[in-house]
Formats: sequence, structure tokens, C-alpha cells
Amino acid sequence: MHASELTLLLNLGFIVITAAVFAFLGKLVKMPSIVAYILAGMVLGPGLGIVQLDHSLELISELGIALLLFLVGLELSLQKIKDLGRVALILGGLQVVFTASGGFLISMLMGFELMEAVFLAATVTFSSTVVVIKLLDQKGATGRLFGRIAISLFLAQDIVVIIGLTILSGLGSGESIELLELAKGLGVAFGGMIVLLLVTLLASRYVLPKPFAWASRSPDTVFIWALCWCFLVVLLAHQFHLSVEIGAFLAGIAIAQLPIHEDLHRRLHPLMTFFVAVFLVTLGVKMDLSVLGEIWGYALGLSAFVIFAKPLIVFLILSRIRYSEYTAFQTAIASGQVSEFAFILLGLGAGAGLIEGVVVSLGGLVGILTIAISSYLIIYSEPLYLLVRRLQLLKLFKAKQTPDVEELHSHAGHLIVVGMNSLGRELVKKMLERGETVLAIDTDPRKLEGLPGAITVIGSVEYESVVEEIGLRRARLVISALQIEDANHLLAYRCRSAGVPCAIHAFDVSVIDDLLELDTNYMFMPAVDGVRAQLALFDAINTDTGKGAVDPT
Repeated sequence: MHASELTLLLNLGFIVITAAVFAFLGKLVKMPSIVAYILAGMVLGPGLGIVQLDHSLELISELGIALLLFLVGLELSLQKIKDLGRVALILGGLQVVFTASGGFLISMLMGFELMEAVFLAATVTFSSTVVVIKLLDQKGATGRLFGRIAISLFLAQDIVVIIGLTILSGLGSGESIELLELAKGLGVAFGGMIVLLLVTLLASRYVLPKPFAWASRSPDTVFIWALCWCFLVVLLAHQFHLSVEIGAFLAGIAIAQLPIHEDLHRRLHPLMTFFVAVFLVTLGVKMDLSVLGEIWGYALGLSAFVIFAKPLIVFLILSRIRYSEYTAFQTAIASGQVSEFAFILLGLGAGAGLIEGVVVSLGGLVGILTIAISSYLIIYSEPLYLLVRRLQLLKLFKAKQTPDVEELHSHAGHLIVVGMNSLGRELVKKMLERGETVLAIDTDPRKLEGLPGAITVIGSVEYESVVEEIGLRRARLVISALQIEDANHLLAYRCRSAGVPCAIHAFDVSVIDDLLELDTNYMFMPAVDGVRAQLALFDAINTDTGKGAVDPT
């Protein structure tokens, strides 16, 4: 093994171990993992000097960024955001303009150079999609109106981030260039992005559906195909002189239009988590702690703008377009932090020579402060709203007091049937005939076709996020038609933990003892029942013909 390879393995080992330790410690105080990972990098790099960045680590870090943007693209389903598209356009456009202008003005007043002020303005403008979705999901609020508005706002911001990345691709290095060359570079970058966007959208409509429908029979195959598609579009982006991040994001958007995008998102998330952790730790390694005393005051000023001014801007916009005080407040609270994509922009800006390392350190410190503080505000947003309302601090803004009519995207009192083989489909049809509300789930979207009246979900009950999505804890009964022993055991365990009755397909006598140990409420063996029915029919025929009955044993 070469010395460079050994160094890479040691660095990765230190990064993973330290990240795990800090993530555990952060969980004890409800600190977001993003902050924990950056702190871990600050300890490994400038703190103890254990890890030094090299080309290999930079490459792994860049791969983490690409996968992160791929997953963000997977969230951008047109079907998902169509009901809030107008709100996202108005809120996203106005919020980005006002927040960026305010951040730029504050940065200039602090004495930063023009380009530094531009990057700092971008840093404070965008909010963290990853952090907020995770916290809203933890609160069970992703289906609430304010949760859906917040997510649509962040997706609109992500599109603006991609435009920013396109501009960086067009700028090239930070060396002085002629105006004509600059215009040419930006034209090529935006032209390439438009062409690549059209290619990916056409592919999502005419090329990808059939291959991915076929691959969906095997979860492992569809996982590999998704990564293959991601890297293929990244290579195309490189041919158009665009960044890896743009290619990954557009690849995600294409798959987001397919029925399996939610299931793919869940399957790719663990892989993305590893690479993003490496990226955030390396970001902490890059931070220069020697300048903390110099930038501390700037960090507090910009953090105050992010935590107070940005949510106020969101609140004012929503209240003016006639959303209730409660919805506007909860959405605004969710926006008061710096996005993980701000770190990407700062890193790319420093790599291109457009800004100094001190600006990267300042942006990282603002990110740590705002994400940490905002996380607690989001978690305790309900009592915080009651406190602010009791103090009558929101009366000044004259927001609508009538609660908004919102449709909660959750299920309750329904029957869940897992596995759409012939048995599962027959069970769903029989339950529907009895007037029951039935949710059918399978990993293969084609098996869910032809079930009118049933709620269909693509996914696997192995994932906790799927368990939440199908409302297992609120179901009247869960039925598994699967012939997968491990999946049935896990489902029986989840039902026992949730106190929900379940009926499991005992497809073989060898699985009965394990299911009994898991306190399975009901077990059914259609194969045995079928044999008995056939023997009974055979006996009836023999009786009619005067022949003797067959001994079932």
C-alpha cells in the first residue's frame, strides 16, 4: 500500500470516528448533525492538526456535494409542489431579493470588498433544506400547511443556488479577465445549463420511465441505476463546462418526475449521509481558527440578521398575501438559518480565488451559530408562538387571525396491506368491496397499478420514514402478504411496538414459531387452506361418482 493511500485511509478513519462521536454528543443536546460535523472538522484540523486536506479528500468531499444536490433534485417533483407553486414563486422571489439586498448592504457597511459582500449576501439568503425537513419530520409537521410552504420556499431557493453555481462556472478563475470574455463564459454556462435541463426533462418524460419501471423489480438494481444516471448527467455537465453540482441537481430533477422518486430518496439517503459528513468535516478542517477573534463581531451581526431579519421578511410577505398569523409565524421561524449550500458557494468561491479564506471562516461560523439556534427555535416553535402572541408582539403587523384551511396529509383508521403479489392484490380488492379505507404498499410501482380506490405508496416498510408516511401507528390493522421472512419479522415487531394489530402471511411452517415470539395477532396460511379446499372439492367429486373420500393426512 502506497503512503498516500494509507494517509487517505487514516484521514477517513479519523473523520468517521470523530464525526460519529460529535454526532452522538450533539444528539444529547439536540444539536443538528451539520453543526456537529463542522465542529468535528475544526477539532481535527485547526484544533489538533490530525487531518490535513489532500486531493483525495477533496475529491470525496466533492462527491458528497454532488450526492447532496442529487437528493435535493429528487425533492423537486412538479406533482408535489404544484399546489404551492404560486406561493413558492412569490415568496421565494421576494425573500431572496430582500434578504440578499439586506445582507449585501450590511456586509458593505462592515467594510468588506464588493465580491466578499456578494458571497456573504448569498450566505445569509438561503435556508437549510436538509436541516429544516429533518426537524419538521421530527415534529410530524411536514404535512402541515406551514411545513409545505417552508419546503416549497427552500426548493425555490435551491433553484437560485443552481443559478449561482452556473454563474461561478462561467466566471472561471478569479484572475482578471476582459468583459467580453466574462460575457462569453456566462453565456456558455447558461446556454449549457438550459440545454442540459431540456435533455434531462425530455429523458424523464420519454426515456427513463420504462427502464426504471423494469429496474424497480429489484431495489438493488434501481439503486445502482439511479447512481449511474446521476454520474452520466454529471459527465454531460462537464462536457458543457458546468460544475458537478449542477449536473447532479438536474439528474435528481429528472428522476423526481418518476413514481419511484420517494423510494429512491430513502435508499440513497444513507450513502449521501456519509459523503456529506465527510464534506462538512473537511469544511471544518479548512476553517482558520486564528481569525476567530477578528471575525467574531461580524459573525454575531450577520447571525442576528439571519435569525431575526430573514424570518421577519418571510413573515411580512406571507401575511401580505393573506396567510394567517400562525402559518406565517411558523414558516418564518423555519427560515432562520444558513443553508448547507452556502458552504458550497463559499468553498467554490475560495477555490476560484474570488474570496479569501477569512470569508469562508466567517460564513462557516455564521452557519454554525444560526443552524444551532434555529434548530431549537423550530423544535419549540409552538410555545414560542404562544409567548409572542401573549406579549402581543405580532399585532403590529396586522396579519390575518382566522386560521388557514389546511389539508393534513396523513392517514388514520385505515387498513394497510403490504406486498402486492396476487394474494395482496386480492386482499386489497376484497377490503375495498367492504367499504374499507385501504393503503397498498409495494416497492414495484407496476404492482400497484389497477387498484382503483386504494391509496398506493411505493416503498419498503424497512424504512422508518415509510412507516411514518403510511401512518402505521394510526392504522386499524396491518396485513402482510409478503413471502420475505425478515421483512415480515420486522413488520410484526413494528406493529407490536406501535400497539397495532397485524396479520402476517405464514407462507411456511418454519416461520410460525418466530412470529409467535413477536406476539403476532393473526397468521394466515393460504397455501394450506388452498390444499384443504382442493381436497374437499376432490372428495365431493369422488362422492358423486361413488368413489371413496381421500384422507387429508
